[in-house]
Amino acid sequence: MKLMRIGEPGKEIPCVVHNNIYYSIASLTPDVDHHFWMERGPERVAEALSSSLLPEISTDGARIGAPIARPSSVFCIGMNYAAHAAESGSEPPTVPILFHKAPNTVVGPNDNVAIPRGSSKTDWEVELGVVISKRTSYLDYREQAGESIAGFVTVNDLSEREFQLETSGGQWSKGKSSAGFCPVGPVLVTPDEFDPSDARLRSWVNGEPRQDSTTADMIFSVHEIIFNLSQYLVLEPGDLICTGTPEGVALSGRFPYLRVGDVVEVEIDGLGRQRQHFTPSHP
Repeated sequence: MKLMRIGEPGKEIPCVVHNNIYYSIASLTPDVDHHFWMERGPERVAEALSSSLLPEISTDGARIGAPIARPSSVFCIGMNYAAHAAESGSEPPTVPILFHKAPNTVVGPNDNVAIPRGSSKTDWEVELGVVISKRTSYLDYREQAGESIAGFVTVNDLSEREFQLETSGGQWSKGKSSAGFCPVGPVLVTPDEFDPSDARLRSWVNGEPRQDSTTADMIFSVHEIIFNLSQYLVLEPGDLICTGTPEGVALSGRFPYLRVGDVVEVEIDGLGRQRQHFTPSHP
């Protein structure tokens, strides 16, 4: 199942994409939020589809929103690809490295993003995102993690490296939480239609290739990440986990950081492609 949200910010209509036709699910749920996952959302959508109860909607010229409503938390895993750890000047981690992005950074996949005021080191990071389906805490074994997965999304974990590493005071979140720094989507794909173990991730800046890897190179798998996090915190329905980025970012020193006017595209096979145009900072 592929879920989307279509419309202007704050007015998105939740929908399902079936055989390339868009159907509104607004009669079933006001949004793709924690209530949706807690109240058998996907099952109810499947039942309505099979009964031809959902109205088609036109998407011509419509904005694509993030496929999930604002989550209660955005959890991120750092340096989860060995080559990216190396280009960052670090050894591969032996346990998952956790940092947070502010939930209000979540925006649509093609929304413009402002270069933060005072930024000289804004960077891109294509990542596999995992959306949580139910309250999860203290899992007993890794295989249980699959029961907590609502679906998968493409994420651009945008970062301001000076804020993150030089003026952070030791924590990364300052460099991760600027406005618009978590484009998500265009679709959420449920676990029955997506294999996270070997999906191709790519990014481009102004049409030039930057990252090209697969999730098979992750140090910690999706199940390992969820299991590990559950030992330290409570995951809630609708929460988003960003699972790390492969090599090929500006932090490596091989590419310039982003500037006003640049266009970044990121894509994960099976989950869709994003495109952000970078604009001046807001007054």
